[in-house]
Amino acid sequence: MFKKYNIIVVGAGHAGCEAAAAAANLGSSVLLITMNLTTMAQMSCNPSMGGIAKGQIVREIDALGGLSGIITDKTMIQFRMLNRSKGPAMWSPRAQNDRMLFSAEWRKTLEQIKNIDFWQDMVVSVLVEKEKVVGVKTSLGIEIKANTVILTNGTFLNGVIHIGDKCFSSGRYGETAAHGLTESLKELGFESDRMKTGTPVRVDGRTIDFSKMIEQKGDEFPQKFSYTETPLLKNQKSCYLTYTSEIVHDILKTGFDKSPLFTGRIKGKGPRYCPSIEDKIERFSEKNSHQLFVEPEGWNTIEYYVNGFSSSLPEDIQYNALKHVNGFENIKILKPGYAIEYDYFPPVQIKHSLETKKIENLFFAGQINGTTGYEEAAAQGLMAGINAHQKINYKKEIILKRNEAYIGVLIDDLVTKGTKEPYRMFTSRAEYRILLRQDNADIRLTPIGYEIGLADEKRFKKLEQKQYSVQKITQFIKKQNIVFVLIS
Repeated sequence: MFKKYNIIVVGAGHAGCEAAAAAANLGSSVLLITMNLTTMAQMSCNPSMGGIAKGQIVREIDALGGLSGIITDKTMIQFRMLNRSKGPAMWSPRAQNDRMLFSAEWRKTLEQIKNIDFWQDMVVSVLVEKEKVVGVKTSLGIEIKANTVILTNGTFLNGVIHIGDKCFSSGRYGETAAHGLTESLKELGFESDRMKTGTPVRVDGRTIDFSKMIEQKGDEFPQKFSYTETPLLKNQKSCYLTYTSEIVHDILKTGFDKSPLFTGRIKGKGPRYCPSIEDKIERFSEKNSHQLFVEPEGWNTIEYYVNGFSSSLPEDIQYNALKHVNGFENIKILKPGYAIEYDYFPPVQIKHSLETKKIENLFFAGQINGTTGYEEAAAQGLMAGINAHQKINYKKEIILKRNEAYIGVLIDDLVTKGTKEPYRMFTSRAEYRILLRQDNADIRLTPIGYEIGLADEKRFKKLEQKQYSVQKITQFIKKQNIVFVLIS
């Protein structure tokens, strides 16, 4: 039924999609296995790409020949360049995206790559012979052979969702958790641990009073992420800003005795830099209010995402508290916020190429390595896809250095330091951040992408023209004399 593939990619989130695309575009035969073909590259949490440090990563992915920047540009509903008040090295592009279009565009793009096949199923174990991966086994009992396997399982490995005192097995709200694979890897000698993340409540936009909120428009002249000829954004949807209050906090506190975060039912470590609303109230008790960013989920939907209101409190507590937020007095909830616990594998068990140290030709990418964020996952997926292809074709692995890319910082931090909490990229993590600007990612990385065959000739020619133009302007400036006249 199945041929032997060069590469099997398990999971079709942001890491899996980038891994499959990179390997296939380089010439490998790829099988992408996912439990649900209709949710490829799903934006499980906020419907946005980029942000501080993350925007630089998306530009780097694009410069190497990855697809996240292109998909983002095609599905944007708002663009903002963050940190404009600081120096250019700190400027960070951020896009609000149409969640459904983003997933659909990824699927359409992958289906147009001839070297990729698709299979909807759950992978329950990896097949290994003489400490070398040879394929995978699925829940249907099918064994599929491959030279290389890339695991990008996201939050699905033994995932458990928590809402108040309720908990149930799930990899994402409304989707099945993945069972068997963790146990398979532990039998091979890998160490696993648990992490926790969460997502906010979603609300009905028809019941929001936006007049009581602060409108946040996109940039007057929106830019884009990709260095290719993607379309410029002409129309934009606004986001909105509102605040919690002491009344809201008091209502939320009435549910603390049922919070899995405080009762000890959640064992996994959560993201320190993106805490739940109840965690914020507990940790920053001196604050009377916290910001809530109200973000549209797309062009043609009533659904809004309440950024800043991540919670695992009981759903009735979430609802009662929200009704006391300005603009939410008549709010209707579409989906409650929740916390999710899942397995990850401490990344000191992988090499800089993202190949595991224990099993040859087995690669890990994304949240399985303890990271959080679409951008961090996509970057790892891209590099895993590249290096898996390079490995089986006896070519040099591609390892980005810390002074070459934020991606290099990300992977080096994971491999050398490991992580006990969901790893998120910040500009402060990069000691060469002054050099790693979002606007020079093509200069830094497109030659590498071009050399391995992922960035095409058109990209490289465009880069050469840019460098020529910069050189001409620099030469002109150097030839000019500036005379200062002091007037007393």
